[in-house]
Amino acid sequence: MGRVTVPRPPEFPLSRRAARALREEAERRAPEAPEASRDPERDLLSTTLPLPIIVVTEPGDSHAPTLPLTRRAAREAELLTTIDAIPVRHARPRRAVRAAVSITIAAAGALLLGSTAAMTAMMTDPPPASIDAADSAEATVRIAASPVASVAALPVPLVEQTAATADICDLPEVVEALGAGDDEGVITAAGGGEAFRAAVVHGNAPCISLSDPARTWVVINKTRPYDPIDYRPGALVLPDDVRSVDGGWLRPDAASALTKLVAAARAAGVGEIAMQSGFRSYSTQQSSYGAQVASRGVAGADLVSARPGFSEHQSGITGDLIACNGGCGTLDDLAASPQGAWLRDHAWEFGWITRYEDGYTAVTGYLPEPWHMRYVGLELARTYHDGQWHTLEDFFGLPPAPAYAG
Repeated sequence: MGRVTVPRPPEFPLSRRAARALREEAERRAPEAPEASRDPERDLLSTTLPLPIIVVTEPGDSHAPTLPLTRRAAREAELLTTIDAIPVRHARPRRAVRAAVSITIAAAGALLLGSTAAMTAMMTDPPPASIDAADSAEATVRIAASPVASVAALPVPLVEQTAATADICDLPEVVEALGAGDDEGVITAAGGGEAFRAAVVHGNAPCISLSDPARTWVVINKTRPYDPIDYRPGALVLPDDVRSVDGGWLRPDAASALTKLVAAARAAGVGEIAMQSGFRSYSTQQSSYGAQVASRGVAGADLVSARPGFSEHQSGITGDLIACNGGCGTLDDLAASPQGAWLRDHAWEFGWITRYEDGYTAVTGYLPEPWHMRYVGLELARTYHDGQWHTLEDFFGLPPAPAYAG
């Protein structure tokens, strides 16, 4: 038979006596230890497991320990990188654990505070360019305590109303209509009554003359006479279907507009409107004004009658209207009549305005004359009415004319 291996018999635990004997024999054979190590407390500590010491280092420290750390120790070390290194004293294991837990909680709180402060700093003041690791906690407190920068109010655009700057005389349509004698066409080409008025007032219409008696926008008053002084319109006609009491001649455009006005008043049921007086020549005005001077004196005459060469009647686009109900009344009767009320409300719709209103003698130079109607054309009459103007002087930005210069 071959070689047979017999299993080693099992080892049974020794008795107390045998164990003590073995220990004493081992001590007897061991070399004698130095006296300095015969310290019971030190021997006790030497038999105690060594405490884990957490070393906090600066980022990039080439002398950092390379001992492997547990996962928990690695997390704690990562949290502690923003705090100054705290020297750890030897203590019992249980105290060390408590200290490590306290440090971990404090570090987590510092990180939370730092994150909040960092977010606040990002939305307000920029953080410093660099912060040392040892000063990170102090820097975090400084950032968190810094006042929040106030947000400057957005600039408010300044909106100013400016006058029109376009020269309407540069518009080909305006030039063409002006050459053709089409006053309404000129105003329409300029952009309407208000655009035309604004251009004249602000000096952006050098081709428009308020002194041209052939135009519907002419302004005649005590400081603005005709040029020439004895001007006479080229054509005069009697308005169709309009009763004329004492020479009711008008320019064709004004006559046509008056015919439409009278027809509309009749259709509205307010009664008949007639013309007391229309065009008056320079010589006729001499006689009329002379009669007023003889009756009232110069000062009194100047309040109710124009001097020759200064009367709107000489233009052929002005008429004194009266109310008729079978027979016709006087000029003074018109204001209180139904026809007078209708004219105040609707005359502008046909291109006519009341030239001398009550309360504006200081501007026009004349006492109120509700019967004195002036033709300015459809566009300007609409603008005059809508803008609630009361004198042509104000409408075109001209100075008042309460008295004659000489």
